[in-house]
Amino acid sequence: MKKCLLYAAVLLAVAVACKSQYETLLESNDTEAKYTAAFDFFSQGKYNKAAQLFESLSVITNGTARDDTVQYYWGLSNYRAKDYYTAETNFDRFLENYPRSTFAESAAFLRLDCLYRNTLRYELDQTPTYKCITAISEYLVSYPDSEYRSVCDRMLDDLGERLDHKAFDSAFLYYKMEDYLAARVALRNVLKDNAENRYREDILFYTAMASYKYADLSYAHKQKERFLVFYDDYFNFIGEYPDSHHRPELDRLYKKVKEKY
Repeated sequence: MKKCLLYAAVLLAVAVACKSQYETLLESNDTEAKYTAAFDFFSQGKYNKAAQLFESLSVITNGTARDDTVQYYWGLSNYRAKDYYTAETNFDRFLENYPRSTFAESAAFLRLDCLYRNTLRYELDQTPTYKCITAISEYLVSYPDSEYRSVCDRMLDDLGERLDHKAFDSAFLYYKMEDYLAARVALRNVLKDNAENRYREDILFYTAMASYKYADLSYAHKQKERFLVFYDDYFNFIGEYPDSHHRPELDRLYKKVKEKY
């Protein structure tokens, strides 16, 4: 037991000594030692330690020829450590200070990649999505021949799908709540805002369904007039999607109304 305790004490002492050595370096003003150690930690994949050293170095190297390298690798270390929020802030600051640096294009891409990774699924607030789309668009204008163009295009496609899904779901909520008049208005507004919405087929289908149900639930003396709106929505749908899997349902309802009126 005594031997085990002694061994544990030795290991603890070694660990404390190692920690103290790193902390001493972190607090020192030895630029060369810090610079070398920061890159050593980075190359070893110890990105959190590297990030702390680069952050500490940024105070010392501010205004020197090394500053853009230190700031870039500070951001890259946080990026590799998967701290995308901090890395995005790093790269944003870097681009503000060094827009013509040799690291600028890489920093710009990594910044928008951080923004992309920090976006939220479509059910949640899409403010980060709009911010990321703007950043990607600006990047492609600045670097039209970027090697990352295909990656940016995939990001834009994914983000666009989220916004389309969000818009459709928000409007469809009225349909699920059985507020069919509001549902039809909301669904039509989705296409008014973006005619190329990826859910256009479903939007037109539920627009027609909402107009049918609104008319069907109306007072008898108002039904005929309101079913005329359903006719318009029905013909709009089959005109665009004659082979849709939704068509049999709408054909059935159309036939039912025609037989009644």
